[in-house]
Amino acid sequence: MPRIRPLQRASNLLGRTSLGPLPLRHYVKVPTRNCSCSTPQQFQQSPTLRGEKTSRNGQLNPTTFNPPKPPVSADHREVAKLHDLFITSPLSPGSPLLFPNGAYIFQKLQDFLRAQYPQFGYKEVITPTIYKKSLWEKSGHWENYAEDMFSVQGRGATGQTENAQAGEDEEFGLKPMNCPGHCLLFWGEGELKSYRDLPVRYADFSALHRNEISGSLTGLTRVRRFHQDDAHIFCRPDQILSEIEQTLRFVGMVYDTFNLGPYKLLLSTRPEDHFIGTEEEWARAEEQLTTALNNSGREWAINKGDGAFYGPKIDIILRDATGKEHQTATIQLDFQLPQRFDLQYQASPEELEAGPISAGDKNIPPSMRRPVIVHRAIYGSLERFMALLLEHYAGTFPFWMSPRPALIVTLNDDPDVLAYAARVQAVLAGIPEPTSSIATDVSNNSKPTPQQLDAVHLPIDIDSSARGLGRKFHDARVKKYNHAIIIGREEVESETVRLQMMSQPNQSAALKILSLLLKREVTDQDRLKSGALNVGLKMEEARGYFLGLVKSFL
Repeated sequence: MPRIRPLQRASNLLGRTSLGPLPLRHYVKVPTRNCSCSTPQQFQQSPTLRGEKTSRNGQLNPTTFNPPKPPVSADHREVAKLHDLFITSPLSPGSPLLFPNGAYIFQKLQDFLRAQYPQFGYKEVITPTIYKKSLWEKSGHWENYAEDMFSVQGRGATGQTENAQAGEDEEFGLKPMNCPGHCLLFWGEGELKSYRDLPVRYADFSALHRNEISGSLTGLTRVRRFHQDDAHIFCRPDQILSEIEQTLRFVGMVYDTFNLGPYKLLLSTRPEDHFIGTEEEWARAEEQLTTALNNSGREWAINKGDGAFYGPKIDIILRDATGKEHQTATIQLDFQLPQRFDLQYQASPEELEAGPISAGDKNIPPSMRRPVIVHRAIYGSLERFMALLLEHYAGTFPFWMSPRPALIVTLNDDPDVLAYAARVQAVLAGIPEPTSSIATDVSNNSKPTPQQLDAVHLPIDIDSSARGLGRKFHDARVKKYNHAIIIGREEVESETVRLQMMSQPNQSAALKILSLLLKREVTDQDRLKSGALNVGLKMEEARGYFLGLVKSFL
């Protein structure tokens, strides 16, 4: 969950005693209107201190105090036009409308994280978009974040809570974040939780709304409606360190997969004058985050006074094509919401023997303890992460998430060629071969069969126009199709296809997958005079090659 925007404060510019002799680098926040999920973070740096160089975990990609810009300068809005990804409308400012190609990339981002959740112990939940004002008052958001929330009134609403009929006259707010709803879920499972039940990890892709200033809205990077790969971990105090370290490993694995980095790693500490909880609780939380960062062996820095009002946080910073810095992943510790929502669990024998360790534990029965919440996002805003990927890849997408993985190009308009091309499209896309299309033929009475849940479907396109082959190939290159599949009379008779590699990244790794499939090395006979791959394959071999690219995240 992103940090709550604190009130503007001059004291953000002042120093605060750092946490002992650590390998840190210090940053001073340039005061801007900000919210850590949806606002670019801008920093000016002071003299460098030495960081750790040796990582204890090979999965973790490197960090830096100066994240690089994408290798090719490409504005994500221009890439979106090329690939037909999204538009914006003045009828809903700051709320992008995604075309099928954009939705395909967006859903691949979601699917990728969903596939990782079981191994990291997360369970996905679904929560409301709208809550009563009284919930936001309880969580502290109405006091600290109301100006950035959308207020909603229903039938007969007066905005008053006194003497309201079952809350129906109460003002509502569209949620800017998921944490209060997840607190309701923690209590709502029906049984008092034991220390053995923790940690509980809830993940949520719900849409969030924030009333950003209209002049700041930009493409996918600064929006009013967005989705976050939000998760909240309810854990015991003695589990904090392991959960933070596990989350850092999760971040490292994901960013390695997308070939992102090196990135900036920041520890944002207690605000000087606008926070809840005791200084002792904050010191303990900052110490836990500091230990986790040191154990990671990565370079990191302190961002003084920029923690959320309820707890300190770790932020991941990437640059876009213009050099502007954006926060993506975040890991935040929260001792305050468990108190506000009166969250409790049955204490372990060790906790009972040690006695209460926080102020929140002293206000509940002696046999109970309060959990700690770890707010966690890997992508941050999916829309912003998608924008950074568009610029990072400059429109040349890895096959597994490409909205244009392959284009079938017909050499003529012979009916047999066109029919065979439709059959090839079905096989490569992973759908039943068409006798006639269920989607377009209303007279088709054949009974459809359900597809398997783990089926890999690919958006394979066909260009069967009467244009020349050169023109078709030119358009395919401009649109950055990963592959072209050529079909003519010869391919029809031999029941093969001719595959050419076009805008496929990491072609050497892709060729290894193809060689394993063919059980031979790719030779000069498999190439054109230009050196471009031009290999004949059976339909099933081409499909197998595509599946290999998907499974290897190439």
